[in-house]
Amino acid sequence: MSPPAGHPWQWAWRWLRLVGAVVVLVGLGWRLGADAFLAGLRAVDGWSVAAALGIGLLTTVASAWRWCLIARRLGLPLTLADAVPDYYRALLLNAVLPAGVLGDVHRAVSHGRQAGDVGRGVRAVVFERAAGQVVLIVVGVAVVVTGSVPVDVPGPVVPAAALVLASACLSAKVRRAVRTTWHDARTGLVDRAVLPKVALLSGVALAGHVAMFVVAARAAGAQAPLTRLLPLLVLALLVMAVPLNVGGFGPREAFLAVAFGAAGLGAAQGLTTGVVYGVLALIGSLPGVLTLVRTSEQRQVRPERLDEGREHVPTLVG
Repeated sequence: MSPPAGHPWQWAWRWLRLVGAVVVLVGLGWRLGADAFLAGLRAVDGWSVAAALGIGLLTTVASAWRWCLIARRLGLPLTLADAVPDYYRALLLNAVLPAGVLGDVHRAVSHGRQAGDVGRGVRAVVFERAAGQVVLIVVGVAVVVTGSVPVDVPGPVVPAAALVLASACLSAKVRRAVRTTWHDARTGLVDRAVLPKVALLSGVALAGHVAMFVVAARAAGAQAPLTRLLPLLVLALLVMAVPLNVGGFGPREAFLAVAFGAAGLGAAQGLTTGVVYGVLALIGSLPGVLTLVRTSEQRQVRPERLDEGREHVPTLVG
């Protein structure tokens, strides 16, 4: 859990996350060599770029639609035509700015200011991101419990690790925010009128992320059947919630290297798959560049408001 706002160790924590990610990447490079990283860059071709853009469109529309449903239930006006470009911009900013969450902060505070309720705008984004993460956690735990992971690990270890990660993904700040705004959570998310639709859209978005990983694995040269690949790729998405990363790179590559190695698929190929996925995910968010030109006085957010909002929006995958 990151230190609270204003905590004297806040900046130390941010630097620790950065240094930790660099240490992970340097360790992978020292152990497996730089060729695996370079192979990941060389593996990206025209077909994979087209697939990344197409899958990125699917996942972004599904996620933006999910945001619309929750925001409207909270009484905030939001159309899909506005939500999709805002979501693209958030994905791009998350990928290129420090902390990996500033894009979500921007869309939360910007939309809240437009609607006249910043707090509710932030909660709408928190609920939207948390909904996707919950679906990912449920699928990840199901993968582990059913024994689908092609790695020989002692029975209690992986389920326990998955549950620990699940609790870590929904940080204490998010849990406190949900507790203190239970009325909004019950209206905007935990409601029979909206929950099935949100779950369905979260499933579509998750399927898109997994499909992107499959494209990355194939581009990296992994020829293993999907029955062996998919459980590892789902768990890799869970691992991506660990906040020790540089532009998303770090724990994902470490996990895939270890998991692919343990599954007999080759540690170097796992690392290359992670690199390819990172590049394709960035490509999938590039339409967000087009939305950056849509600036107006109403949609600008002062830096101090970004710092205020960042403390309430978790870094999530789904």
